[in-house]
Amino acid sequence: MSDTLKITDLHVAVEGKPILRGVNLTINRGETHALMGPNGSGKSTLGNAIMGHPGYEVTEGSIEINGEDILEWDASERARAGIFMAFQRPMSVPGVKMADFLRHAATNVRNPERKEGEDLISMREFRKELKEKMSQLRMDEEFARRYVNDGFSGGEMKRAEILQMAMLRPKFAILDETDSGLDVDAVKLASQSIAAISQETDGGAEMGILIITHHDKLLDHNAPDFTHVMLGGKIVETGGVELARELYTEGYDRIRAAYPEAAAAEAELAEEATTV
Repeated sequence: MSDTLKITDLHVAVEGKPILRGVNLTINRGETHALMGPNGSGKSTLGNAIMGHPGYEVTEGSIEINGEDILEWDASERARAGIFMAFQRPMSVPGVKMADFLRHAATNVRNPERKEGEDLISMREFRKELKEKMSQLRMDEEFARRYVNDGFSGGEMKRAEILQMAMLRPKFAILDETDSGLDVDAVKLASQSIAAISQETDGGAEMGILIITHHDKLLDHNAPDFTHVMLGGKIVETGGVELARELYTEGYDRIRAAYPEAAAAEAELAEEATTV
């Protein structure tokens, strides 16, 4: 039986303001889902809520892995259970080298019952695997000696996030606008890398991937099984890869006309944002 991440009637507020207003989404391991929508529609909020960001309050609904509700789990517990999120704006961690961070993180995920500082992946095994992944991503080995995201360009940050995904081998990966700020060649490399890495997870099972994006180029090598449209804090329509192409070329006018209640909620969210 495939692992399943299931979101049911999810309502989320940020600083007391409702953002998500009843999201339903099921991702099975091995599936690729694209999530698209206008700015402020709640896409990143969904990703952060799934990951357990403390600034996002779940006021109603559930998030489950294989039928087990994980709402009471903190972000580290969710990561150990196999959820990964590549952030739109990753934080820098001065003083912590990429290699050290990745060795500890990978060990924690692969051996979730261990005590911190004990039974790390052997340095020889870790270096061999890290070198292979960095070569796959066309990254200079010097990159591993730099501090996490400290002084990184936008493109370097995004590649670092993909490297983390490659080393952590999650069951479910949420990619929050991994293509933002990248040039055409970098987006192509990112798209190819995500496709290759998603098929190399633990036990031979592919990842379940949720790609949050405004564009379609990241989907070139990751054709979505399902494309979801978010508007006004809800998923209002689901289709295939052709829906992603339509949204990129035509925009959201048809969606707003077809779902007036969600469009009204979108306008309300936008008005609240301008008054904060």
